[in-house]
Amino acid sequence: MGVRDRADWERFRHGTDEEIRAGIAADPDAAPELGEAWFAKAIVISPEAKELISMRIDQDVLGWFKAQGKGYQTRMNAVLRAYVKAQTR
Repeated sequence: MGVRDRADWERFRHGTDEEIRAGIAADPDAAPELGEAWFAKAIVISPEAKELISMRIDQDVLGWFKAQGKGYQTRMNAVLRAYVKAQTR
């Protein structure tokens, strides 16, 4: 149920840097190419480790999250995080 991958990966693999840059420039929705100056200031942040747990979830709640597609557990975690943040303000 997730988003279909519509990328032409074969064309991408064989494209030159110039062709890729031209494609980026032609796409109004594409983010700009990140250069050396950006990477020089970038900071690597490792995500916090997740803890594996077992918990009981109502079938309809779990069904709703699963129906949203791939990544449902990550979305469930985001909902719980938002709740915690709202409660600790």
